[in-house]
Amino acid sequence: MSQPLVSRTGAILLLLASLVGLAFALYAYFTPLTGVNGTLGAMVAILACIVLAILAIGLAAVPGRGARIALRVLILLGLAGTFFAGLLLHQWWVAIAMVVGLVGLIIDMIRPPRTTRPTHA
Repeated sequence: MSQPLVSRTGAILLLLASLVGLAFALYAYFTPLTGVNGTLGAMVAILACIVLAILAIGLAAVPGRGARIALRVLILLGLAGTFFAGLLLHQWWVAIAMVVGLVGLIIDMIRPPRTTRPTHA
């Protein structure tokens, strides 16, 4: 695998988990007889998954260390909150998607830092 793809694997996994969680939250919101169709809780889970997807894209694009740390903290809070919302809504697949997103965040945190080219004078 090339270095840029390896360095973005965690963010890509986080993005995919957010989109899968969004799909399950949308299904729960719009499908009758899910028990949570049309509820505010399902709408909050939808919005949280959208925000997590945006933050995952930002995590893949931001080069600065401080910005990456801030995004990681926000993503961790979003994952925990959405996981808890999925449990309260009895939407287990949303909660499982957030666990997969946590794995992606951990992969992003332990990946090697981006290397810079040495400048020759």
